[in-house]
Amino acid sequence: MKKLYGYRRPDGSVGFRNWVLVMPAVACVNHTAELIARDSPGVVSLHHEVGCAQIGADYRQSLMTLLNTGLHPNVGAVLLVGLGCERVDPHTLAGEIASSGKRVECIVMQELGGTAPTVAAGKKIIAEMVEQLATASREEVPPSSVVLGVECGGSDFSSSLSSNPVVGYVADAICAAGGRAVLSETTEVIGTEKILTARCASPEIASKLVERIRRMVEYSRSEDRDEIDGVAVPNNISPGNVRGGLTTIEEKSLGAISKGGYTSPIVGVVEYAERVGRDSGLWFMDSPGYDPECTTGLMACGCNLVLFTTGLGTPLGNPVTPIIKVTGNRLTAERMRGDIDIDVSAVLEDGASLESEAAAMLDALIDVANGKQTRSEELGYHDIGITRIGPRL
Repeated sequence: MKKLYGYRRPDGSVGFRNWVLVMPAVACVNHTAELIARDSPGVVSLHHEVGCAQIGADYRQSLMTLLNTGLHPNVGAVLLVGLGCERVDPHTLAGEIASSGKRVECIVMQELGGTAPTVAAGKKIIAEMVEQLATASREEVPPSSVVLGVECGGSDFSSSLSSNPVVGYVADAICAAGGRAVLSETTEVIGTEKILTARCASPEIASKLVERIRRMVEYSRSEDRDEIDGVAVPNNISPGNVRGGLTTIEEKSLGAISKGGYTSPIVGVVEYAERVGRDSGLWFMDSPGYDPECTTGLMACGCNLVLFTTGLGTPLGNPVTPIIKVTGNRLTAERMRGDIDIDVSAVLEDGASLESEAAAMLDALIDVANGKQTRSEELGYHDIGITRIGPRL
């Protein structure tokens, strides 16, 4: 494995980017955060639709997602931007993030007197943060520093037959080296319970995983009565999936779970956007299959890199975690070459082995960890979607 370089954080985590993050505490100041971050190298902003008019589990989940985004190891410093009347208290959020040892500042628009003075104050703060982070340098870190998220979107026949299995080999390699991989998309593991529970490190973990799948099926029965053989299942087969050769949720699931590898034990199950533990191996995060929401959850749970397979092609990116786009469809690789990072179509077209393509993919993954920009980073994609629970007030 090639040498790996990253930024060691005070809390012991390792990041592969060194961002200053401008994070709105509420959607009302999204644009203000964007204005502060605009034209400032090394600075990213978050655009979300939460922070107020939420109650119960919905509020707690949004708060956890924002908190864990600020705690993310790819973030070196955080500027919280509040409006002043929102439910999410930016000062409290800033204090919790600061407990990780990184620099955190907070400004509130209603206290500063509107957009222009808030932007001016914010730009002054982030300039200082950028200068401070510039003194940090990458150092060699062990492979165990990798927390790899695996995700698929715009799937077709090639996803199941080439790109997902290749990613699975990489996930196993990361886990074997002491790292962690995170499989998600609860809607896309339905029907594969026996396969996954056989890999669980304990009966308690297996029971927790089955319960998350059961919960998703029950939710689908109450919200969407799409039936297969008289049984309601989540309607997670898109028109593009059907055109690409996938016809049932079980067929899609069998391909989707291969992203999680074949030999690594499943060592834990977490809720959406909940931080994964320190144990090496495969983790499962309960999430929808919808790409922006799933990748946001993977980022918040601590993934510092994400391998994203797509048969049909998708440009999605993330402001904090590099999203490395993989396809096994040669037509897609050629047609969307500006959005695809890794082409493994040689598996189906030229008889290349999964193992050889995985070795090349692991090298490419380390290149991105060491600073090479992904296509979505080059294009400036900053997609965020926080899963909602229940009504908005």
